[in-house]
Order: sequence, then structure tokens, then C-alpha cells
Amino acid sequence: MTNTGLVDLRSDTVTKPSPQMRKAMAEAAVGDDVFGDDPTVNRLQEKIASLLGKEAAMYVASGTMANETAIRAQTQPGDEIIAHADSHIYHYESGAPAALSGCSMCLVGGERGLFHADDVRAALRPADSHFPQSALIVVENTHNRGGGSVWPIDRITAIRDVADEFRLKMHLDGARLMNACVATGRSPTEYTQYFDTVSICFSKGLGAPVGSAVAGSAETIHRAHRFRKMFGGGMRQAGIIAAGALYALEHHRRRLAEDHAGAKRLAEGIAPLKGIEIDPATVETNIVVFDVTGMPAAELVERLAAVGVLVLARDARTIRAVTNLNVTAAQIDETIEKFAAIVSGG
Repeated sequence: MTNTGLVDLRSDTVTKPSPQMRKAMAEAAVGDDVFGDDPTVNRLQEKIASLLGKEAAMYVASGTMANETAIRAQTQPGDEIIAHADSHIYHYESGAPAALSGCSMCLVGGERGLFHADDVRAALRPADSHFPQSALIVVENTHNRGGGSVWPIDRITAIRDVADEFRLKMHLDGARLMNACVATGRSPTEYTQYFDTVSICFSKGLGAPVGSAVAGSAETIHRAHRFRKMFGGGMRQAGIIAAGALYALEHHRRRLAEDHAGAKRLAEGIAPLKGIEIDPATVETNIVVFDVTGMPAAELVERLAAVGVLVLARDARTIRAVTNLNVTAAQIDETIEKFAAIVSGG
């Protein structure tokens, strides 16, 4: 077995910018973005608005800020958000919907992070002063804790019908939307047309070092700008990092298919191993989630790290591995061999 170096599968956020991306960032034209004067940020925002089929877009520091400014711009304190129980905004945004927007959350179920229109209908609050007001539905595509699952369009359209019937807004947490598009061959607007606001992350599979964006109507994004400032997200010469996002959009979208192929290969390679439980058919994009039965998940994580493979334990028996642009096909094969050696007692 040839050792090809550290294999970091903890997340697709761990990637390093390429020399070409660094060059684009170093040469970026900049201005003061708080005044709206940064030409590179403005170009990125225009490109994202066009790509997602929205009137306007706003560059922000993180996926959390993109989601939370969208939530704050479309809700009032005391409102309720309907989202999956495994959603990113619930698990990984530090209670921000409650802390920053004063919203409670109504959590619905569904396999691999996907729910149905009937789940939304059942979660709606009665028009009674005793209850919070249902105001916003959040869909996450692809779904992180669902193992990179892709939302079927027919489910989204059915949920949109319920939202329209009851005058609810819809937000798409599209941190990995480009993965969904590459996996299905659909254009971004085939998904985004059903949502009032959309977030997208540049520092995950696309490989930029910093940043996300939120897009929506001109009125909503104008309102979101105030909350970006309120949340401490106003940046000055941000064109330096926005240039990395532009480079990623222009050069790294199609290659996401390589990450998907690597994830499928990893899943197929570890599925036959004793002590590993995974159905490779569930791996649609770049996230591989599997259960460990032969030892505690934390122990397997530790033993893999000792031989140069980094993954994350999600809980006592579940591990997540995420392929990314810094992991080669040869490293995937090497990783499978290391899994086999450890779980077989070698």
C-alpha cells in the first residue's frame, strides 16, 4: 500500500485554496463593502443572484450568517419555524433562531432529512393567540445529517403549495446546493424557484476559504443587510475573499462529480467490512454516514487518525466522512485498506 499522505475526510470545509485561487484573491480589485464600494463583492453578488434566479444577493462570512439573516429578515419575534429535526439551523447554529430572531422551532421527522407536505400541514399552528405563528419553512438541500441526501423536486413543490395556502415563507439552506445540482443534472433555479430566500456556501465542496451568500427579492435582501450589520457581519475590503468564491464558482462546480464518485467508492469499499453498517445506495453526493458495531465510533476515529485518516464521530456509533477536492482517488483506495486493517483486527 502506497501512503499518499494525510487523508482529511472530516468535512469539505477543510480544503486549501489552490495557487490559482490564491492568485485571483491576491489580485482582486477591492473597495469598502459596507459602503457598497467593493467591485469584486458586487460582481459576486450579481453572479449569485443571476445563478439562483433572484433579484439580489448578499455576501456574508458564513453559512450560519446566511441562514440567520434570511430567517431574521422574514420573521418576527414569537414566530415559529418549521424544519427537519436533523436540520443544520437546529443542530449547528448555536440556538441562533431563538437568540437572534426570537423564533421557536417546530421540528418534523422524515427519513434522511427529507419531509413531506403532510408533515408541514400537521405542524402548522392554529390561528389562536395561545400559539406561536407558523411563519417560515426551511428545507436543507443537500441534507448534511441525512448523509448528503438530495431533495426530490416533487416534494418541494408540494411543500410550496402548503406554504402558499397558509402564506408562509420558504428558505432553502443550500449550503451544498451545487452538489445537488451536479448529482441530478438540474440547474440551480429548478430548485430555487420555489423559495423566497436561498443560501449557498462557497467554503464547502466548492473549495473557497471563506464565505457564503443569501439571495432573494431586492426588498428582502435590503432588509437582510441591516441584520448582517447587526450581527457583526459588515466587512470592508472583502473582495480579497470574494475573489476566492468567484474562482470556486467558475472552476470547481463540475468537479464536484469527482467527490461524489469518491464517496460512492468509499461506501462500497467499507460496506462489506465486519463491524460497519452502510447501504452504499444511500450515498448520493459527497457525504458518507455509517454505523460502527464492532467498537465505539470514537475508538475507530482515533485508530484511523493514528494511520493518517481523519473522520468525525457524530455520536457513539455513527461516523461521517466527507470527500473533497483535496482527496484523490488513490487516497480513497488507501483509506478503504486502512479501514479493513483496523476493523479486522490487523
